[in-house]
Amino acid sequence: MSELTDLEQKSLTEIPHPSLPEGSSIYGTTKVFPDYQAENGETYFTLVHGIAHESSVSFVAILQATRALRKGFESAIYFYGPGSLNALATRGFPTTGTSAFPGEHNINNALKTFIAEGGKVYCCRFGLSLHGAREEDLIEGVIPTHPLDVQDAIIHYARKGAIINSTYMV
Repeated sequence: MSELTDLEQKSLTEIPHPSLPEGSSIYGTTKVFPDYQAENGETYFTLVHGIAHESSVSFVAILQATRALRKGFESAIYFYGPGSLNALATRGFPTTGTSAFPGEHNINNALKTFIAEGGKVYCCRFGLSLHGAREEDLIEGVIPTHPLDVQDAIIHYARKGAIINSTYMV
């Protein structure tokens, strides 16, 4: 490490940091709302329009859908537009499946878990085509859909009385 200037050293020692040891609690743990579980036949439907790794929106939506599934909801995720890129099995560098950075496969692994636990994942073919992605590159178990299915899927799940979580990222 290069030598610190007097001002850099002063700045570092003005306020000790970190000021709390690791493991310190700085947030309360009170859950305000009840921990709802699914009632018979309830459905949770998630729409994802966010681009993989451009924000946490897509990953958090998958985690929420998985939590709903584990609460007993019939749970499905629908990727469309640029969100379709989340469902690709070809992620990796220098080869598919190899993580170029920690967490590169978080979305892939979360989707595989969601499908293995009984969730349904849909992916718009038009969304794939917009980005040059191929249908055969989808994660195993992801159901390819027609572009007109986006609207009809919303109608389908709304008529079932689903809780609809729609995420959208421009």
